[in-house]
Amino acid sequence: MESTFIILFSIASLVAIAVRRTTVPYTVALVLVALVAGAFHLVDAPHLTKELLFALFLPGLVFEAAYNIHARELRVSWRSIAILAVVGVVVAIAGTAGIMLGVFKIFGIATDLDWKYALVFAALVAATDPIAVVGLFRRLGVSARLTTLVEAESLFNDGTSIVILSLVLAYVGGTSSGAVKLTLEFLTTVGGGALIGCAVSFFIARVTKQLDEPMIEIALTTIAAYGSFVVAERLHFSGVIATVCAGLVLGTYGREVAMSPTTRVSVDTFWEYIAFALNSIVFLLIGFTVDLGGLLATAAPVLVAFVAVLAARAGVIYATMLVLWRSSERFSAKWGAVLTWGGLRGALSMVLALALPAEFPHRALLIDMTLGVVVLSLVLQGLTMQYLVTRLGVVDAPRAPSEDHSDSEPGASRRAAANLGPTP
Repeated sequence: MESTFIILFSIASLVAIAVRRTTVPYTVALVLVALVAGAFHLVDAPHLTKELLFALFLPGLVFEAAYNIHARELRVSWRSIAILAVVGVVVAIAGTAGIMLGVFKIFGIATDLDWKYALVFAALVAATDPIAVVGLFRRLGVSARLTTLVEAESLFNDGTSIVILSLVLAYVGGTSSGAVKLTLEFLTTVGGGALIGCAVSFFIARVTKQLDEPMIEIALTTIAAYGSFVVAERLHFSGVIATVCAGLVLGTYGREVAMSPTTRVSVDTFWEYIAFALNSIVFLLIGFTVDLGGLLATAAPVLVAFVAVLAARAGVIYATMLVLWRSSERFSAKWGAVLTWGGLRGALSMVLALALPAEFPHRALLIDMTLGVVVLSLVLQGLTMQYLVTRLGVVDAPRAPSEDHSDSEPGASRRAAANLGPTP
C-alpha cells in the first residue's frame, strides 16, 4: 500500500509538471492518465470507497475550500448561492429524472428504471465539483464574484445533495414518507451540522488566540476540519455542512483575529499542500475506478443521462438569473452559460454510487451511468472550459505570471475579494 501511494504521488507530480505550459486542467489530465493506466492495469490502485472519501478526502478538501472563501464574499452573493445550493439542487434532481425518463421513452431506450430510481440517479449526480475549472478561472482572470459563486455553490451543494440523497433513498426504500417529514429531516440534518461546525471552530479559534505556535495551530485547524465532520456524522447530522461552517469561521474570524501573521502563512501553506495532495490522489482514483468496457456497454443511457444533467442545470441557472434579475446579485446570460458548463461532476458522485447497497435494485446500471456522467463531465466540459470563457469574453483581466497558480491555490478568493464588483 505504501509503495502504491508513492507511485500515485509520482504520477501526480509528473502530470503537474507536464501540464504547466498547456491549457489542459491539471485534474482533467490526472483522470485521463489514470484511465489509460487503469485500462492497461499498470498500477494496482486502491478502490475509491465511501469510507476512504469520508474519512480522508472530503473533510480536508471541503475545509480548505471554505477556509479560503471570506464571509464578505458570501454576503455579496448569498441569495444566489442559497438558491443554487438548496432549491436549485432539488429542482435539478427532479428535472434530471424527468428529462431522462422522457428521452428514454421517446427513443425506446430500455433501462427498466422507473421514476423512483431515476430520482436516485439524479440525486447521485446532483453535487458539482468545479476544482477542474476554478484554477482556470483564476489563471485567466475571470471575475472574482463569478469564481466565488461557482466555488461556494459547490461547497454548500455537496452537503445538501448528500442529505437529499439519503432522504430519497429512505423514501424509495419505504422507510420515510411525506413531504413535511422529509423537509423537517433535511432542515434538522443541515442545521445540526451547521451548529456543530460553528461551535467546534469558535472553540478552536478561542484556543488559537491564546497561542502563537504555528505547528500547534495547524494541528488545531486539522482537528476542526476532521473533528467537526466526525462529530456531526456520529450525531446523524451533515458532516459536510459542519466542515464547511468550520472552514468559513476559521478562515474569516479565526484567521484574522486569532492568528499571527507568521501563523497565517504557515496555515495557508499547509492547507495548500493538503488540497494539492488530496485532489491529486482522488482524481487519479476516479480514473482507476472507471471500467471503460462497462461504460461502452451502457453508452446510450450514459449519453442521455449526461444531456439530462446539463439540461436540468441550465434550467436551474437561467431560472435563478430571472429570479435575481432586479436584485444586486443579477448576472448575465453569458455568466449563466459559464455557470451551466462549469457545473462539473466529480468524486463525490462516484463514491455515493459505489456506496449503494449490494442488493439495491438496478445498482450496476446506476453505477455505470454515474461513472459515465462523471467522466464525460470532467473530460468534455473540463477540456472546453477555457474556449468557452474566452469566447464569451467574461475575462476581466489576465493574471500576472506571479499569480498563475495551480488548481489548489489557497487564498485566491480572499485576495480577489477587493475586486468583487457589480455583475455585467
